[in-house]
Amino acid sequence: MESWIRVLILVACLFPALVECRVRHYKFNVVMRNTSRLCSTKSIVTVNGRFPGPTLTAREGDTVLVKVVNHVKYNVSIHWHGIRQLRTGWADGPAYITQCPIQPSQSYVYNFTITGQRGTLLWHAHILWLRATVHGALVILPKRGVPYPFPKPHSEVVVILAEWWKSDTEAVINEALKSAGFTLSVQRGKTYLLRLINAALNEELFFKIAGHKLTVVEVDATYVKPFKIDTIVIAPGQTTNVIVSADQNSGKYALSASPFMDAPITVDNVTATATLHYSGTLSSSPTTFATPPPKNATAIANNFIDSLKSLNSKKYPAQVPIKVDHSLLFAVGLGVNPCPSCKAGNGSRVVASVNNVTFVMPTTALLQAHIFKIKGVFTTDFPGNPPNPFNYTGAAPTNLSTKNGTKVYRLAYNDTVQVVLQDTGIIAPENHPVHLHGFNFFAVGKGLGNYNAKNDPKKFNLVDPVERNTIGVPSGGWIAIRFRGDNPGVWFLHCHLEVHTTWGLKMAFLVDNGKGPKESVLPPPKDLPKC
Repeated sequence: MESWIRVLILVACLFPALVECRVRHYKFNVVMRNTSRLCSTKSIVTVNGRFPGPTLTAREGDTVLVKVVNHVKYNVSIHWHGIRQLRTGWADGPAYITQCPIQPSQSYVYNFTITGQRGTLLWHAHILWLRATVHGALVILPKRGVPYPFPKPHSEVVVILAEWWKSDTEAVINEALKSAGFTLSVQRGKTYLLRLINAALNEELFFKIAGHKLTVVEVDATYVKPFKIDTIVIAPGQTTNVIVSADQNSGKYALSASPFMDAPITVDNVTATATLHYSGTLSSSPTTFATPPPKNATAIANNFIDSLKSLNSKKYPAQVPIKVDHSLLFAVGLGVNPCPSCKAGNGSRVVASVNNVTFVMPTTALLQAHIFKIKGVFTTDFPGNPPNPFNYTGAAPTNLSTKNGTKVYRLAYNDTVQVVLQDTGIIAPENHPVHLHGFNFFAVGKGLGNYNAKNDPKKFNLVDPVERNTIGVPSGGWIAIRFRGDNPGVWFLHCHLEVHTTWGLKMAFLVDNGKGPKESVLPPPKDLPKC
C-alpha cells in the first residue's frame, strides 16, 4: 500500500507587475520527470517538468488560454478549481463529466474568462489520482487600479500544502523527521500575504505559525470580513489568504501543517514544517516551534470555520438566495456492495454514495451527451432526498448496499437551490470536503446530528454567510449551502477526498439553457477531445 508524507512548498514570493493584457496564454506540457523530495527520487507526471506545476497568474476580467499537450502514456484532463466557467463548461476539465480526457500525444486548449472573481484558486488534474503531482496555484489579481479591501501587503507568497507519496512506510517516517521545509525570509515591521492552497489528496490540515497571528482575508477567491486567529483549517481543494505581520522579535519561527481528522480513523500524524526567518537572524539561531493541535481538535477547527463571514460590502455584496426553488437533502457517506472477485474483502467492497447512489463514471462526457442529445449516457432521476431515510448519525441500517447509476439532478436556468449535505455514520462518520463545480455557494448553516428541517433553518445566516466552492461536511453532522443555477451546463459535485471520489461519492447537476445565447452554453470548441 502506498504511503506518503506532507510537504509545504513555497511557490513564489514577490509577484512582478503584470503588463495590462486581456488575453493570457499558457502552455502546459504534461511530461514524466524524475523528481526528488525528502531523499527519494521517482518518476512522476508533471506539468512542464515541475512539481508543483507553474503558477497561473491573471487579472479579474482576463481571458485565459491554456494549451495542454499530453506527452505521457496516461489520459489527462485539467480542472481550474473554483473558476465559475460561465457558459464555458467545455473548459471545466473533469474527465467524462464536461470533456473526454486528452489522450496520449493529443492536445486541447482550455479557454475561459475570469468573471467577477479575484483571489487564490488552484488547478489540478481531474482524472484518476494524477492530481497528486499534477497541480499548481491559480492567482487572480484584482482589475488594474482596484485595491484589495484590506491594507496592501508588502509582499505576496504562494504556499502549497501537498503530499509526497512513497512506498516504504518506515522510510516515510524517518525522512519526515530529517526533512527541512522551505525558508521564507521576512523583514521586521512588514506584512506578508500568504496564499495557502491545500493540494493534498486526502487530508484536511491545520496551519499555524509559531508566535504569530494570522489575519484571514479571503477563502476560495472570495473576500471575508478580516479576523485574527492562531490556527486555520484547510481542506483539500480549499484556499485561504492570510496576512502575517512580521511583528515579533527577530528569529526563526516554524510554520506547521498537521492533519485534522475528528473521525476514528488512523491518519499519518507527521507535521510538515517550514521556517519564517527574520532578516538579520543568524542561521545558527534556534527555531521557535508551533505546537500542532491534536488531530481531533474539532473545537479549534470550528473556531476558524465559525469565524468566516462574507465581506458583504457595497462593492462585494453577499447575494444569498432567500427564496428556494429546490430544497434538497443529500446523505453522503460509505456503504458496502457485493464484489465476488474481491478476495481481500471476503466478496464485498467499500463504496461511497450520495443518497444511496454510487456514481458510475460514463464513457461519454455528460456535457457532450447533453448538448448533442446522446441517449443512454445518463438519467435525470437523481433523488433529491434519501430514498430510504434512517438515523443518519446513529446506528447503521441493516442493509449497507447502494445502487449504482449515472444520474444527474436537473435544474431550470436561474433556479435557486438549497442542499443540506448530511454525513452518515455507516462504517464511520467522516468530514467530507465537498466541491461544487461551476458555482460558488453560501454556507448558511451547520450542525451536529441529523438535520431538522423544521427547526434548523430558523438559525440560518442569510445575511453574510461565507461564500465558497468547497466545504467540509462536519463529521457526524450536516451543512446547508445555497446557490443560484445561473450557469448552464453539467456541473460535478463530489467529495474532494480522492479515495471517496474513486469509491463513488459524486453526482452532477444539469442546468438547462435559459433564454437566448447569453444564457446558453457556448458551442463546443473544434479541438474538444474525443473519447
